[in-house]
Amino acid sequence: MNRHATLTMTATTLGCLAVGLSASVSLAQQKSLKEQLVGTWMLVSSNQVRPDGSKLRRFGVNPKGINVFDATGRFFVMVASADNSKVATREPNETNSGGLIVESIAYYGTYTVNNVNVINLHLEASTFPNQIGTDQKRTITSLTADELTYSSSAAMPGAQVHQVWSRTE
Repeated sequence: MNRHATLTMTATTLGCLAVGLSASVSLAQQKSLKEQLVGTWMLVSSNQVRPDGSKLRRFGVNPKGINVFDATGRFFVMVASADNSKVATREPNETNSGGLIVESIAYYGTYTVNNVNVINLHLEASTFPNQIGTDQKRTITSLTADELTYSSSAAMPGAQVHQVWSRTE
């Protein structure tokens, strides 16, 4: 072989090795769905979409919330309206709330994920007692390093809850 052909074959071989090595490193760096979820997320938006397409903002137009997934399979969620009026009393044990409509929910428990972008939540405790001991599904519609979007069934038949979360760490 002449020198030009040898150099061309060597360069081609090295290029193929570099592409193969780069692909291997890229695959090794990919995280599992669970690893991608681990962290603290802040609520960006929460809408309940009714079967007719109309939206209900259960937590107001400016909802606040936190969603924490840890590496051991535990989670915590709290969502509340930032638009609630102040309560007349400063005593948290006061039984008369003056007609206050509670626009918040908090719950925690364990979670698992599957390969088709579904988070399965098992609720161990909740501010809404009917949820305790139940399992709920969240279908991930988008997940990047900085943003998580998922949907779930709403209490209203045929309705869906859509929430967008932003990573804080």
